[in-house]
Amino acid sequence: MTSEPSSSDKTPSFEMSWGSSTSSGYCSDEDADPEFEQYFTARTSFFPKGRNDNVKNKTVKKDEQTDSVKEELTTAEVLQKVKEYNAQINSNLFMNMNKDGSYTGFVKVQFKLARPVSVPAPKKGGHDVGGRRASGVKRRTSFYLPKDASKHLHISSRTTSREVIEALLKKFTVVDNPGKFALFQRSERHDQVYVRKLSDEERPLRLRLCSGPNEKVLSFLIKENETGEVNWHAFSMPELKNFLLILHREEEEHVKQIVQRYASARAKMQEALSGSTPG
Repeated sequence: MTSEPSSSDKTPSFEMSWGSSTSSGYCSDEDADPEFEQYFTARTSFFPKGRNDNVKNKTVKKDEQTDSVKEELTTAEVLQKVKEYNAQINSNLFMNMNKDGSYTGFVKVQFKLARPVSVPAPKKGGHDVGGRRASGVKRRTSFYLPKDASKHLHISSRTTSREVIEALLKKFTVVDNPGKFALFQRSERHDQVYVRKLSDEERPLRLRLCSGPNEKVLSFLIKENETGEVNWHAFSMPELKNFLLILHREEEEHVKQIVQRYASARAKMQEALSGSTPG
C-alpha cells in the first residue's frame, strides 16, 4: 500500500500495480530512413476493418450520468460511503479519508485499444558502428497492448479522468498524444451493457465510491477517442508519413488485384475464341 498524499499537494500522486505484461507487436528496422523521427506501426491496413465487439446475449448502449452521481456529497456522507465501500471489498485496496475532506483509493482501468501505441525505441549507445556520434533523431516503436490488460491506479478524489489517462500513458511510457484516448465507464443492468464517455473533468474515484466496488455495476475502460472524424493534426509527422506509405501499399495491392482479375478474364475469353469455330 502506498502512502497517502498530503492534503497540501495540489498534484495528485499516482501509484500503479501491474496486472499483466506487455508484448511487442512489431519489431523495428535499423535501416529505416534516418532523416525523420522513426516510427514503426504495427497496423497492417490503413482502413479499419469491421469488428464484432458485441457482448454475448447483451446489448451495448450509451449511458447517461445518473442524478445520484451528479449530486455533491457532504463530508459526513462521504465518510459513511467510504466505510460501506471498505466493508464490501475482499482485498487491501481500501479507500482512506483525508483531514481536508478528500479521500484516496484505487481504480482499475481496462485497456480496450484497437490500434497500437507508440513508445520510445530502446537506446543502443551514443555512437554508431563507424564511431560517429548518433544523431539526435527520436526513435519510436509501436506495438499492440495485450487484450483486456488492466491496471490499478492509486488516485485522489480530486483526480480527473484526463489525469488518469495521462498517468496510465506515463506508466507505459506511451508517447502518443493523450488527446487520442478517452476514459469510459461501463455498467451492466438488466442484461444490458451501458457505456458512457467521461468528460475530462469528471472524477473517477468519486464514481467508484458512489457505485461501490462491484465491477459489473461500474468499471472503467480506456479506448481511442473516436469523434467520428480523424483528427490528422493530432498525429506526428512520422505517423502521417507511415499512414501515407500504408495507403500507397494498399492502393498498389488493389490495382494489382484488379489487373490480375481482368488479365485472367481476358485470357479465358481468348482461349474460348481460339477454340471456337466460326458459326
